[in-house]
Amino acid sequence: MKFVYIGKGMEVSESLKARVEKKLGKMERYFNKEAEATVRFKQQKGARNIIEITVSVGSLILRAEESSNDMYLSIDRAVDKLESQLRRYRTKLDKHLRDAKAEPVADLAVEDVYEEATYDVVRTKKFAVKPMSVEDAITQMELLGHDFFLFLNEDVDTMCVLYRRNDGSYGMLQPEM
Repeated sequence: MKFVYIGKGMEVSESLKARVEKKLGKMERYFNKEAEATVRFKQQKGARNIIEITVSVGSLILRAEESSNDMYLSIDRAVDKLESQLRRYRTKLDKHLRDAKAEPVADLAVEDVYEEATYDVVRTKKFAVKPMSVEDAITQMELLGHDFFLFLNEDVDTMCVLYRRNDGSYGMLQPEM
């Protein structure tokens, strides 16, 4: 696993790096591809320590963020979250493979575009977009714990937004070209 460390408001010590590598090293056996972990350390006023860990392997992205007064405790909790996400992913993958043998998966219906609301943009986030199926996008969205997910739909080769509806089902926004 390749590690990238970023420190904001602090310098990342070798002992912090060693702790992260030891903890995440246990997860390496589950990845059949080269994985990359981006670890962001932030120290805020009031002795608040925040760690954000993002692990990318192929089209799978696992992400966890934790904060506490002790950076080592934050690392432990964040890695526990990542392990939980990985277990959920493996369970869903196993279930999906069993269900695929039993009956074909139904396609998701495209939902109408909602009215556009105007809000102030307080944060812009850039990320790499990889082609994936709708099922992979749903899995990715669930693993990240988000209510929406932007992805490149490999079936139609266009950017789509997948979102969770109030009734728990999923909707997808797909632009007409």
